[in-house]
Amino acid sequence: MDEQYLLSIKNVTKAFSGITVLNKVSLNIRKGSIHALMGENGAGKSTLMKCLFGIYIQDDGEFFLNGEQFNFQDPKHALENGISMVHQELNQVLQRNVSDNIWLGRYPKKRGLIDERKMQENTIKLFHSLNIDVDPRKKMSDLSVSQRQMVEIAKAVSYNAKVIVLDEPTSSLTENEVDKLFEILRTLKKQGVGIIYISHKMEEIFTISDEVTVLRDGGLVGTSFTKDLDMDKIIKMMVGRTLNQRFPEIPPCHGDVYLEVKNLSTEYTPKVHDVSLTLRKGEILGIGGLVGARRTELVEAIFGARTKASGEILLEGKPITINHPGDAIKHGMALITEERRVTGIYATNTIRFNTTISNISNYKNKLGLLSEARMIVDTDTQIKNMRVKTPNQLELIRALSGGNQQKVVIGRWLLTNPNILLMDEPTRGIDVGAKFEIYQLMIKLINDGKSIIMVSSEMPELLGVSHRIAVMSNGRLAGIVNSNETTQEDIFRLSARYL
Repeated sequence: MDEQYLLSIKNVTKAFSGITVLNKVSLNIRKGSIHALMGENGAGKSTLMKCLFGIYIQDDGEFFLNGEQFNFQDPKHALENGISMVHQELNQVLQRNVSDNIWLGRYPKKRGLIDERKMQENTIKLFHSLNIDVDPRKKMSDLSVSQRQMVEIAKAVSYNAKVIVLDEPTSSLTENEVDKLFEILRTLKKQGVGIIYISHKMEEIFTISDEVTVLRDGGLVGTSFTKDLDMDKIIKMMVGRTLNQRFPEIPPCHGDVYLEVKNLSTEYTPKVHDVSLTLRKGEILGIGGLVGARRTELVEAIFGARTKASGEILLEGKPITINHPGDAIKHGMALITEERRVTGIYATNTIRFNTTISNISNYKNKLGLLSEARMIVDTDTQIKNMRVKTPNQLELIRALSGGNQQKVVIGRWLLTNPNILLMDEPTRGIDVGAKFEIYQLMIKLINDGKSIIMVSSEMPELLGVSHRIAVMSNGRLAGIVNSNETTQEDIFRLSARYL
């Protein structure tokens, strides 16, 4: 192995159910560098990292760390030998405090008992070195998603890692928190840590990375220094073609008001206060705001997944009652949730189950039994329509990449033929090619007379895909602007109105 590399991955191959998902992939990580790993969903990025981390065992290929060959049999072995990984979907013990989560399985002990004081001191020292402001005694469930993300990164650092893998680390962070994360990464670089940074966000890649490696369809496309690349080059490497524009052209909306929300407030913390807005037929209404703005709480309240304290909802001018999601579905609504793994998928079930479950009553025959043949046909149709990469529809959904899981969830709800689609971060963790496909799907839906409410943390997406943007600030509606008449600065200004 070349001595200039901290980590070398040589010709790694991996197949599942006879389908090759990695084909002789090689990757070299330099000491004290940030190496971006990019590719469309299903390109093999996560599979390669899981082989490195000992979650999967490769069928062929070799790994070298500091010149020594290794094969980790499990994540514990990898952690003990200097490889840490922060997954996109956080796995944490939410009912325990921060310190417990960091030192779980390796508690400091005194006379055979857990030394709570030492554990707190170690956590404070760790956070201080990374300039993280989180109370170690606080329960994980009381933290924001962004704080939990920071804790997970600190945990990875606590193993004295030589290599840290970050999978979509900024998907739940505000702009200020992203800057904070980048400070931490630059500190780790100075300490000689090698960082593998998986992200679909082009701006981040050009800001923080030193090198970029792109995978496509399980194979290596190439590696280049970031300074030698631009956005068009990376997109062409990822998808095999150029994308002339990031967002498709949105047709104008001239429809009448279809849904009206009047003075809506929620009962329990975190609360939404006195929000009023309208949604027209054939419109995409964006919901913007910073983390903690209560965007998710608003769409959950509209859908009946959150208890309303006051206010009313009108459909085509007539008041309707939505006390739970079943009511919303009967009124032609569908909700694609933000936390895909927690509230979106049935991880231990098949793609067929996940595709048909929301429409299950429509598959009953005259005897009240489920028609498996119709379920197979509908699942196959949605796999093709959504371009889901899977060997078959009986594959467990947890085996798919995050973006392909999201496509299954969207396909599931489209089978219910909704008139209003509530989409909470619909492109979170999805590559640039798949994003464009989802945008085109959204345009097809509004051309068919459907209406969409889309929550997004990405300002360019809000401006590029929606007709209007309702900006939330600390649970209140700060303003509604026309997308083609506003700027990111205007939206940020509104986002801070009630802070």
